Amino acid sequence: MKKIGVLALQGDVREHFSAIENCGAVASEVKRLSDLENLDGLIIPGGESTTIAKLLRIFGLFEPLQKAFRSGLPVYGSCAGMILLANEIIDGTSDQETLGAIDMTVKRNAFGRQVDSFEQELLIPEIDDKPFNAIFIRAPWIEQLGADVKSLADTTSAGGLVHSVLARNKTVLVSSFHPELTGDLRVHRYFIDKMCSIN
Repeated sequence: MKKIGVLALQGDVREHFSAIENCGAVASEVKRLSDLENLDGLIIPGGESTTIAKLLRIFGLFEPLQKAFRSGLPVYGSCAGMILLANEIIDGTSDQETLGAIDMTVKRNAFGRQVDSFEQELLIPEIDDKPFNAIFIRAPWIEQLGADVKSLADTTSAGGLVHSVLARNKTVLVSSFHPELTGDLRVHRYFIDKMCSIN
C-alpha cells in the first residue's frame, strides 16, 4: 500500500486523510522532518497560504520540502497548496514565500473573497470523460504555465478569460479547487495511482 503524507500544519487535513484512505492508501500526518521518511507522495491542503508558509519555517520543514521535491517526491497541492508550490505569485503579501516546486504563476484569491465561492462542473479528459464537480473557495487561478507544465482543466472567469485550474508536471499536481470536499475520489486516485511511485 502506498503511504501518502498530508502536511498537517493548517487547513483541511482531515478531508484529505479520508480521501487517501478511501483510495486504499495509507494516510500519514506530516508535522516534523522525520514524518517525511518513506513517503510515496505528499499532499499540501487548502488553508491560508501565508500562514502555512510561516509554519513551515517554524517547524523546520521549508528547505527539507524543497529538497524532497527536487529529489522527485510527488506532491499534490489544492488551493493554498497550489499557491505554495508555484514559483511565482500575483497579489501575494510582500513577504510571502513559496516552495517553487512547479514552474507557473498563480494569482492569489483570483476568483474573489469567501462570499464569491462557487461550484462548477469541470471536464478533465486525462482523468475521466465524466464531469467533475469542483468547489472553489477563495481560489487562485493559474496565470501562466511553464514549458514543462500541462494544464488538465480550465475555466472561464467573469471577465471572459480562460484560466487553468488543474495542472501538472512530472511529479507535481496542483488544483485551484477542493476535490477533498466533494467525496469524488478521481483527482486523488489520479495523483496516488498515476504520479506516486512505491518506494
